[in-house]
Amino acid sequence: MPPTTASTPHIDPQGAPIARTVFLPGDPLRARFIAETYLDDVVQFNAVRGQLGYTGTYQGEEVSVMGSGMGIPSISLYAHELIETFGATRLIRVGSCGALRGDLAPYEIVAAQGACTDSRFAHHYNVPGTFAPIASFSLLAELDRLSRARGSELHVGNILSSDVFYGDDPDAQKQWAKLGVLGVEMESAGLYAVAARHGVEALGVFTVSNNLVTGAHTSPAERERSFTEMIELALPLAALPHPAAPAERG
Repeated sequence: MPPTTASTPHIDPQGAPIARTVFLPGDPLRARFIAETYLDDVVQFNAVRGQLGYTGTYQGEEVSVMGSGMGIPSISLYAHELIETFGATRLIRVGSCGALRGDLAPYEIVAAQGACTDSRFAHHYNVPGTFAPIASFSLLAELDRLSRARGSELHVGNILSSDVFYGDDPDAQKQWAKLGVLGVEMESAGLYAVAARHGVEALGVFTVSNNLVTGAHTSPAERERSFTEMIELALPLAALPHPAAPAERG
């Protein structure tokens, strides 16, 4: 991909390229770990507000990886700028989630077929009802195929993208679990909504970092550098044919 001369208030590549496939961990240090561990010919394209972004190649495919921050407002503004200004057509969140089911242990992998939320983010689209944010089926189907080929277990279903980390109601998450929601995180509903609005692909893939039923958990250092199975499973998605760029759609 040729260098870009564009910039936004939150992304300033200073001439470095940004790929059409962008992986979005919440933690910028995880973005750096992914780039240094898995990508070849890496160049850094962002450091604004400490959200590190890198572009390189993975098995010959150009990919970018960038920290998205925490919460729907943060990931939604980065997703919007990556799509509108830099031409991204595939955004894949690679993060962590807290399991709402007792049988999901730390390090197991969850893919978000849909994203419930307690956020009002989608209301700014003025839809006359409730928008249901869902993943790209082509990305989800390929992820499932890749997991089967690797012999990995992939849990697919609904997740909760919550605006609340320290909640005041200790029973709130039990209500989501009753409806079959697998885990809770803070970004995917916003990512899916922005992707839908712009006609591009999005998928959320998570490693279980802790279990809210059993209390089992991982450390911050493990979340930064040890969630490698999820990353290795998701990176080959960059080889899929890209959808049309947003500007090419009717």
